[in-house]
Amino acid sequence: MSESKTPVRLYGFPLSGHAHRVRLMLSLMKIPFDEVTVDLANKAHKRPDFLALNVFGQVPVIDDGGTVLADSNAILVYLATRYDRERRWLPTDPTAQAHVQRWLSVAAGPLAFGPAAARLTKVFGAPHDDAHRARAEGLFRTMEQHLASRDWLASDHETIADLAMYTYTAHAPEGGISLDEYPRTRAWIARVEALPGFVAMKRASS
Repeated sequence: MSESKTPVRLYGFPLSGHAHRVRLMLSLMKIPFDEVTVDLANKAHKRPDFLALNVFGQVPVIDDGGTVLADSNAILVYLATRYDRERRWLPTDPTAQAHVQRWLSVAAGPLAFGPAAARLTKVFGAPHDDAHRARAEGLFRTMEQHLASRDWLASDHETIADLAMYTYTAHAPEGGISLDEYPRTRAWIARVEALPGFVAMKRASS
């Protein structure tokens, strides 16, 4: 893996699953980084200085020696391409890469609007929508079936697809979505958590 000359600066928030994806990737790849906590409760992410980093006013953002990037999935792609010489995290083969991209799309769609949205309701007081639970349960049923004959989502080893899907899946119970009926998904969660360098996201207070 390539080395960063200076620590990557990560703008994040301890309870943000999107920020945790990036924090986890940096840790697993042993890329030095410093984290700046953005005070979301006091709308620091909507202030001009932060909007200059990300016009959408969302965490995470990274500054890698002057290269400023937002969006957790885009950052995962960047880190995998920039620092993983073996291209294990994001394969170069077109078909293998497409399999990874498929799950990045799931992370930005059903995961974001299912378990992640349900967690926003419980943890941050976002508006409740019964559709969140339906989407989450539909997603987890699909994942359970997909994992019947494989250990990882997109390849025969871990990729950024697994990191993109991990946090909001593992923390789904914080949104009232039980994982009890999905043993294969829970086993996959355990495999991610067993990776050398794994760092957990802070649990939300009940």
